[in-house]
Amino acid sequence: MSDAFKHPGPPSVALAKDGAFTPEQKEYLQGFMAGAAASGVFVGHTASGQLTGQATASSSENFAAPPAEDTIFGAPLADLSKPERWKHEENGLDVWEKMVAHAAADKFPDEADTFRFKFHGLFYVAPAQDSFMMRLRIPAGEISAHQLRGLASLAEECGNGRADITTRANLQLRELRPRAIVHALTCVQNLGLTSRGSGADNIRNVTATPTSGFDRDELIDVRPYAHALHHYILNHRDLYGLPRKFNIAFDSGGAISSAVDTNDIGFFAVRITEKSLAALSTVEISNSKSEIQPGIYFRTEVGGITGHKDFARDTGLLLKPSELVPVAAAMVRVFREHGDRTDRKKARLKYLLEKWGGFPRFLEETQKKLAFPLIYAPRAIAEPRRPVIKHGHLGTYKQSQTGLNYVGIGVPVGSMSVKQMRRLADLATHYGRGELRLTVWQSIVIPHVPDAFVATLNRAAQSLGFFTDAHTAAGCVIACTGNQGCKYAAADTKSHARAIMGHLRKRDPGLDQPVNLHLTGCNHSCAQHYCGDIGGIATKLADGREGYHVVLGGGMDHEQGIAREIFRGVGADELPSLVEKVLSTYRDRRSAGESFVQWSRRHSVKEIQEMLSS
Repeated sequence: MSDAFKHPGPPSVALAKDGAFTPEQKEYLQGFMAGAAASGVFVGHTASGQLTGQATASSSENFAAPPAEDTIFGAPLADLSKPERWKHEENGLDVWEKMVAHAAADKFPDEADTFRFKFHGLFYVAPAQDSFMMRLRIPAGEISAHQLRGLASLAEECGNGRADITTRANLQLRELRPRAIVHALTCVQNLGLTSRGSGADNIRNVTATPTSGFDRDELIDVRPYAHALHHYILNHRDLYGLPRKFNIAFDSGGAISSAVDTNDIGFFAVRITEKSLAALSTVEISNSKSEIQPGIYFRTEVGGITGHKDFARDTGLLLKPSELVPVAAAMVRVFREHGDRTDRKKARLKYLLEKWGGFPRFLEETQKKLAFPLIYAPRAIAEPRRPVIKHGHLGTYKQSQTGLNYVGIGVPVGSMSVKQMRRLADLATHYGRGELRLTVWQSIVIPHVPDAFVATLNRAAQSLGFFTDAHTAAGCVIACTGNQGCKYAAADTKSHARAIMGHLRKRDPGLDQPVNLHLTGCNHSCAQHYCGDIGGIATKLADGREGYHVVLGGGMDHEQGIAREIFRGVGADELPSLVEKVLSTYRDRRSAGESFVQWSRRHSVKEIQEMLSS
């Protein structure tokens, strides 16, 4: 990537007094768009509809006009699942007038329109709450101080005075009445944000490494590609109404993870050198090695869905940066056309791959939609990916820019009050450049903090009830929405997570390295409980209490693995003591330098049960 397209972050978002962009902002926008076009970030179409790696105006195909048909991608209408019939009867993108009418009447929608309103990021979450939740789309987790202040005002005016950070580096506002939904949608759009397609059977928020652009170890700034894909999705109707939801993420190859291997599609930056190319002299690859030059490429993994105990797996594809968006769009369209629309439990990409017996047919169908040949190469063609800093999203770290730092701020269970939101915006403005990054760990990063301001920013964040280091009692506890805001959840996960954090503060096990704890409310596993050092999935106990099935030893990235179930039916009131017992047992019985994952995987389930029962 050329130096001209390095992404330094936008200038201050404050407009000139007359409401126009300042000269600095105009220069930034012009430079960004020129750099994007020069780098092939955006994608075009040939006259036959194939996707290219360069923008072009030659396409004559109308992607916004689906053909009339008696079947939906081969599935007879009578066999469609209920949500598929709703989508067939009325596209969720076409219900603006209905939303206006419901707002005017202050009326909640029926079952079918409850589903369709999710196309606009509006979730009627009864019976958990008799109100709407609004989920945004914040590509690469990038948000400005101005936008965060605006959302705080919206949450205060129309919601419950809070916002939640999601495990897709996103934000949700809760407890909106029907009369507020159109006002909320337009306010979000006026802030330069959107909620379009953030729910139902659509591509969810496109995530990226949260330190991209200033990570000293990154291979490439992946934000331009996350943003380009985000805008491509927003402007192509055929990328909505998929068989089920779909997740896409980009990894910069640096020191910080974004849980990319848990996505339907994950793009991982890699470096190819003369040395790594030469080492493959006897290895067969699909194209002449002369076509693969030293530089930065991306490996492509697909099929991740950890709630169903599966990580994304390498396809063998080696992509140039300019090919990322067209390949992603082509893969989504293959899934759209061939995914199961009759059985919701089998409608994710993982099950299409299983039906087709693996990757070959999926990649063959993807190739048909592209105007350039796909290149395959073994993983050994690139340098190995460096191990990530497991908790590098928390704490203070030096940036690639001299004299600047980023500060990772932990937000307990991802929930912020409007006061905290405004104060965070102030901190980013006063001590940084007015930028913030949301992470999939329900935390926030403030970048571009000069050395002289680091200590002050840390003290200010701590005074707000946040934390700025990774420790067992607070920094690594993740919880989904829970049954206070989600009808699928079997327990109040956020309250139970807070109880565990409070217990561990009082009875600190004294570990020298933090341990992750993930609590999720149902089998959707939004908190990815199978990927935590310690995980819990909520259940209702026989006596009516809320409880959890407890798993140990999960991990992502270089620790990738699905946790094993150790205990079933642990009462929520018993969970804090059990977690303390697990941590103290690990502390006392581990080998020197042994991580929790290594320790828990070294023992059988029976051995761990016996240790914890003694």
